[in-house]
Amino acid sequence: MEKRVVFRSAWLPYALVAPQIAVTIVFFFWPAVQAGWYSFQLQDAFGERTQFVGLANFAALFRDSNYLHSFQITAFFSVMVAGSGIAISLLLAAMADRVIRGALAYRTLLIWPYAVASAVAGVLWLFLFAPSIGIITFALRSIGISWDWVLQGNQAMLLVVIAATWKQISYNFLFFLAGLQSIPRSLLEAAAIDGATPMRRFWTIVFPLLSPTTFFLLVINIIYAFFETFAIVDAATHGGPGKETAILVYKVYYDGFKALDINGSAAQSVVLMVIVGALTVFQFRFVEKKVHY
Repeated sequence: MEKRVVFRSAWLPYALVAPQIAVTIVFFFWPAVQAGWYSFQLQDAFGERTQFVGLANFAALFRDSNYLHSFQITAFFSVMVAGSGIAISLLLAAMADRVIRGALAYRTLLIWPYAVASAVAGVLWLFLFAPSIGIITFALRSIGISWDWVLQGNQAMLLVVIAATWKQISYNFLFFLAGLQSIPRSLLEAAAIDGATPMRRFWTIVFPLLSPTTFFLLVINIIYAFFETFAIVDAATHGGPGKETAILVYKVYYDGFKALDINGSAAQSVVLMVIVGALTVFQFRFVEKKVHY
């Protein structure tokens, strides 16, 4: 029989969720509404007067070659972060699930990076790849690889991709490990008795049963790459060199707080919200069809 909680007071459930609703309205919905309103306005240099200009801010955005270039940068960055993060996390979870001795220690060490703040993760990898004193830079140069992300845009992009992926691996690892542990061992044992190799068991049994977890993490990682990687980019590269790592969310911050283009920044934030919303709807509309629940 399903257990249900019955509240004696009719207002108590609403009182319990009221703080969360208030936080969501104040810090999420209200800023979104403000961004939408400012995106249709044009403010003077002193911030004293505003004028309604309709879609002029959006038209100016799509005439800006730097803004269009940031679309390409963000698309590449988000695919690399989401794809590599999910693949590496799945590999680590599969390996940790097979460990018997010291399994708790391995799993704890793999979870630790999630406790690191995004800005700290960016600074950490910045020091590891520093052109003059970085340990990894020294190792790369010892094998003949020239590394200087300050001058090379592709190396700067690789730096922020590595930092963002490392930061998210622990989150993905937790869900994949929980998904692997929920798979009945009898299915794997039966397949082994039938002569299926470990790789065949993984792709025909384990991975299809992990499809709900994989789909969930795909949605979360795409959102993470578009929004939550701002601190990593800001702490590590500041969008450089030459705006080669200026993803959309960083450009919203730079144009709004450094270039002081409040209305253009608001228009960018609206476009970013629409893109992420459309991607999420697309994933639920088409990708979810391949999920086996």
